[in-house]
Amino acid sequence: MRLDAHQHFWALANPFTQWPTPDLAAIYRDYQPPDLRGLLQESRIDATVLVQASPDVAESLYLLDLAARCDFVKAVVGWIDFESADALGQLTRLSAYPVLKGLRVMVQDIPERHWLLRREFAPIFAAMIAHGLRLDALVRRVQLPDVLALSQRHPELAIVLDHAGKPDIAGGEFNTWARDIELLAQQDNVCCKLSGLWTEAAADHSVTRIRPYVRHLLGCFGPARLMWGSDWPVLELAGRYTDWLAQCEEELLAQQSPAASADILGASGCRFYGLETD
Repeated sequence: MRLDAHQHFWALANPFTQWPTPDLAAIYRDYQPPDLRGLLQESRIDATVLVQASPDVAESLYLLDLAARCDFVKAVVGWIDFESADALGQLTRLSAYPVLKGLRVMVQDIPERHWLLRREFAPIFAAMIAHGLRLDALVRRVQLPDVLALSQRHPELAIVLDHAGKPDIAGGEFNTWARDIELLAQQDNVCCKLSGLWTEAAADHSVTRIRPYVRHLLGCFGPARLMWGSDWPVLELAGRYTDWLAQCEEELLAQQSPAASADILGASGCRFYGLETD
């Protein structure tokens, strides 16, 4: 099964839709299952993982309802308020939906240092492990050491790094990011999404620009722990769904064996999220 391990839907009229904002004119409109279906068919993608975009439990419930009516969405990654006194209640409520496979922490916009490592979050991570939920970590490069510490503190918690840790490709960042990625990849409970790189590269998302990052991810995580994602429709800030997939298949992953490519383009994500592959 070919899997897009990271995509979004939203409707601007929903009161909980906090993002995108009007300044992001290219994606400031509704995105719903019919908008993606044709792209999936053209790209021969069989299934997707639908990921939250707004920090609101109401949005997670909305996405779970969408998934129930959409045949290609096989998993939902939701959101709970880790700082709420009712965090465990929110987790239990969402976990009642079998299609919920994980929760995402949107750490990238949290200025507090080491927020992810707050001791009061330990019961939440324990509950996630007990419910078989995975953690999607949306972080920036400077927060990668916290993901490493979390993975060591909770070795039974399955963690996936969204968008390869968002390296500042446009700014030429590589060495420090590469070191942190290498350390993270040494943790067996950590996987990584091959997604979001075009957005981080800004105007220049050529193969020459992107290849060093993908080569390093492959060298650290290997195909078995690296999963392809579109980050659609955020991707449309930088380019087209089919073009990002083509760059990966025809150039960035062209030297990989058929088995390795099948891992990255489906099997790895299916294993991580516990999806049936038939």
